[in-house]
Amino acid sequence: MKPSPEGLLALLNDNKIRSCIAELARGEDRRDAELISASFWPDATTDFGIFAGSFGEYLAWVVPGSPAIPVTQHVLGQTVIELKGDVALAETHVTAYHRIDTGTEQRDAVIAGRYLDRLEKRNEEWRIAQRTMLYDWFRDYGASVDWSQGIMGTPLHGDHYTGRAVGDYSEIFFGKRIPSPNSN
Repeated sequence: MKPSPEGLLALLNDNKIRSCIAELARGEDRRDAELISASFWPDATTDFGIFAGSFGEYLAWVVPGSPAIPVTQHVLGQTVIELKGDVALAETHVTAYHRIDTGTEQRDAVIAGRYLDRLEKRNEEWRIAQRTMLYDWFRDYGASVDWSQGIMGTPLHGDHYTGRAVGDYSEIFFGKRIPSPNSN
């Protein structure tokens, strides 16, 4: 069976939409304004229940992030996409880990829900025009693990193995930061 041009275009659009959503999650975890901006149209709007506003307001809220949340990790699940010409509706399941610094201890919490995104294709590029977050469940796991003890009693060979929202080893890996002479 020979693929049709329409089928190939639908596959390409589907891939670009999924990549847009994944890059945004990475940008949010790394508090990377460039990655986040590449996923939203400048005139986009967002509504997370705890925050709603224009893309510019959202960017100013999410990029510095809260100093009380030093680590986040957004794990994306299935994405259902309905293509309607140059508009796509997408629902993506997300499970988001947050390390929360309360001032007296660090706690681990997980929020799970779904992103409802309306994406638009402009000049052959897909970006989010509107995002709404739906929350399905939340769990506070209590005090965070003490990474200085390693994993399951086995010490880590360096401090670069543990993640942080900003300044972790992934920045060196992707060439965004030059390693210092003392870094592993």
